[in-house]
Amino acid sequence: MRYVYLVLFFVAVLAVGALGFRGSISTRPPLEVFPDMDRQSKYLPQAASSFFADGRTDRPIPAGTVARGNLRSDAHLNFGRGPEGEFAPGFPDGLTIDRQFFDRGRERYEIYCAPCHGKLANGRGIVTQYGWGGPANMHQDLIRDQSNGELFNTITNGKNTMFPLSDKIGAEDRWAVIAYVRALQRSQNGRMQDVPASHQGELN
Repeated sequence: MRYVYLVLFFVAVLAVGALGFRGSISTRPPLEVFPDMDRQSKYLPQAASSFFADGRTDRPIPAGTVARGNLRSDAHLNFGRGPEGEFAPGFPDGLTIDRQFFDRGRERYEIYCAPCHGKLANGRGIVTQYGWGGPANMHQDLIRDQSNGELFNTITNGKNTMFPLSDKIGAEDRWAVIAYVRALQRSQNGRMQDVPASHQGELN
């Protein structure tokens, strides 16, 4: 029976401690079991500091600092530029241009590009049905004659009413999109003489 009274006593103390003083005002400081969790020896963002000459805790970012994962030393791969800073004509070394690469480009293209430029890259995406400008037809000579590096720059930084897509499409995926666009351009502008003579008879 004694244990029953002890249990009831502890339940009562627990109930009073948890619920009995809710909403009441106390001038006593709260009990700190681990004081270092409340008052840590650290700098807070945008706070003052007497240690540094400029009086700030925030320190300037050193020149040349690159965020982790953003080291882009390959100008061709990451900027579409050649060694002299010109737009590169071809694809970067190290990329394997295979079916998987084209499939990746098609997937990214249909997500980010087709709504404006259309699935055939003819500038007749669904946005044109709602009066949104005139997306570029990528089969026109002006765009077909552009280098791959210039297309990469457009995807990266945008152009006219086109928004930049570098925050949505990674560098290698941008090259995959370009490969797919080149395939679309070739499919819509092919000539009979482009087909090997041994297969021309198979065409209607």
